[in-house]
Amino acid sequence: MGFALEIVQADAVARYKKLTGYDVFFNFGTDEHGLKIYRKAQEEGKDPQKYCDEYAAKFNALKQALNLSYNSFIRTTDPHHIKAAQEFWQRCKANGDIYQKIYRTKYCVGCELEKTDSELENGKCLLHPENKLEIIEEENYFFRFSKYQEPLLEFYEKNPKFVVPESKFNEIKIFVQGGLQDFSISRLKNKMPWGIDVPNDPKQVMSVWFDALVNYVSATGWPDDLVKFKKWWPVVQFAGKDNLRQQTAIWQAMLMSAGLPNSKQIFIHGFITSGGQKMSKSLGNVIDPFEYVDKYGTDALRYYLLAKISPTEDGDFTREKFEETYNADLANGLGNLIKRVEALVIQKGLDLTKLKQARRNRILDEIAPLVNQYRFDEALKFIWGSIRGLDVYINRERPWELDPENANKRLGEIIVGSESLTSLLEIAEALKPFLPETAGKIEKQFSGPKIKSAAPLFPRL
Repeated sequence: MGFALEIVQADAVARYKKLTGYDVFFNFGTDEHGLKIYRKAQEEGKDPQKYCDEYAAKFNALKQALNLSYNSFIRTTDPHHIKAAQEFWQRCKANGDIYQKIYRTKYCVGCELEKTDSELENGKCLLHPENKLEIIEEENYFFRFSKYQEPLLEFYEKNPKFVVPESKFNEIKIFVQGGLQDFSISRLKNKMPWGIDVPNDPKQVMSVWFDALVNYVSATGWPDDLVKFKKWWPVVQFAGKDNLRQQTAIWQAMLMSAGLPNSKQIFIHGFITSGGQKMSKSLGNVIDPFEYVDKYGTDALRYYLLAKISPTEDGDFTREKFEETYNADLANGLGNLIKRVEALVIQKGLDLTKLKQARRNRILDEIAPLVNQYRFDEALKFIWGSIRGLDVYINRERPWELDPENANKRLGEIIVGSESLTSLLEIAEALKPFLPETAGKIEKQFSGPKIKSAAPLFPRL
């Protein structure tokens, strides 16, 4: 469900940009190397590639379940990505930023990262307390992260909107100001064979983080298709708060080392809790997005994730809260408005083709700064204000009591708008980034010339 939140947020931005005239490249994919994947495959008695194929298929199934508009799906086992990761490695090495040394460290398999004592609580990883830390002692390649403290701080200073929200930007600045430690970027192949081969060293494979982060440039064509790469890069990236350091510091230093432009912006979202607790199988509070889609519909889930989960802070998801929101906002709010207008149009026999279309969509103009700041909850709050406004207008004007000519005039204002009234079709268009299926149904039903009674958009629970 946490990943569903991230990909739906990204999808809302991609759809909004496309709706307002932008050409959009929207990519997501799977990180498929590393010790965690390798051990999972071993536990199930499967070849790691076969395990990854099954895993990728599950994530790709989200496209239909969540009605996603992405046009690129990358896997880090793709030959093109492997080639890109090796080229990236060679550029960092040529810049003097990759070297070998023997070291001993504590390692969290869940994070696929080394852990210092300051990052632990009672000797356990804060993000994966159920996992026992492992001790790694071997000769590996290291990335010269320490070299990039000042360049990163200068970059942050010149780009004050680089990380959203500001609280996370401040957090990463403090981290970098505290000094950076070089980190391991490879593993011995005889201990962990599931990874991309280190160029010119058959005994080592790249660590998953070095390999996986390169997907942002490999997805956009680098290093083979530089025309495509220059068209799209730099990009906006979406990540959870547990990826803050990797995305906003480590990856940016790697880009500097390879001589590539830094990312455009990083949006960091929070976690989803359930009943105030972290989701875990042992607590039995894990929420399956596919189950909610099957029972309540795709747009109902998209609405809750975008409207009721804070874009930047942790948010809570329970069935009780979800169903309360479903009935209040979707069934009794938007759904009820559509059925009211439908009944009035049928009763008055209104010919929809005679309605004069409204000018520029005012709602899209109003929510533009909110979407650009990733305030999806505030954007939907504004749209629902317009929905309530139409309900108030209907109650005041009482078109069912008017003669046909005046009733049709009022209904026309409700459907296509007037100088003072936001219309149903404006609302439908503004919903396209957030509830695309629902928006399409409304537009189709009210495209005319005559409409018929349709099934409720959101049947009451």
